[in-house]
Amino acid sequence: MNDGAIKSAGLLGLFQGARLTPTQRRIAHCLVEHAAKAAYLSASEVADLAGVSQPSVTRFAMALGYSGYPALRRELRELTVDEPGLPAEQNPMQRAVHAETEHLRRLGEQLHDLDEVRRAAALLIGSRPLPVLGLRAAAPLAAYFGYFAAKVFPGVRVLDEGGTSLLDRLDQARADGAGAMLAMVLPRYPRESVEAVREARAAGLAVVAITDSAISPVAEHADVVLPAAVGTQLVFDLHTGPMAMAMVLLQAMCDAAPEPVQRRLEEFEATAARRHVFLA
Repeated sequence: MNDGAIKSAGLLGLFQGARLTPTQRRIAHCLVEHAAKAAYLSASEVADLAGVSQPSVTRFAMALGYSGYPALRRELRELTVDEPGLPAEQNPMQRAVHAETEHLRRLGEQLHDLDEVRRAAALLIGSRPLPVLGLRAAAPLAAYFGYFAAKVFPGVRVLDEGGTSLLDRLDQARADGAGAMLAMVLPRYPRESVEAVREARAAGLAVVAITDSAISPVAEHADVVLPAAVGTQLVFDLHTGPMAMAMVLLQAMCDAAPEPVQRRLEEFEATAARRHVFLA
């Protein structure tokens, strides 16, 4: 990062928890994309870059709790930092991993307040069955969550394939009594994922979304958004943060479960031992 730039993670922190309209999310995306100069752009320049009106930029700033865009820009300038940099001998792989440690540090700070995680857990543990959506890059994350969740919560259904059958499976889950859905939606935000979330809401399901930021395209359609940044310094994204958030959510679900989780785990271990499932 160049000297005097804003860390995009700092920008995303400003948007955390804000309920933004599609136009406001476009402005937020624009500021993130132009983080290197965001603190020095005028309202009209931001409007031109985002393809919106100047009053929309003012309303965006006010939606974040500022008196107007000048107040927001002052905050952006306070976020301006000189990148301390990593040692010159660090290679790109090391820098990518160090960036992930920063994402996890920020996630740890975010989890100081567990209200949203607990609210998400309360919605999900009451759903039988529990559909877990994850398409394309999010499919492994949905499968990982589903594998462990199924050990303690009956009726977990992983929806990791798109196509014409996806909405059919969602309809079946709703007909079988589902009251909520967990959606993993990661960049580049598959269109089918967002459409499935819209369909779920229209069918009366509550939606919990694990995504990369509060300005993700899925955020406006979810009842609870649990953001966790992805790493973008390698050819393909690193999903360390979303994976950690998924496991934090599962822990919260176990903590809030009305049935004894330990008993289900002991039953699984007994069955696994009898069948010699594991070597250790």
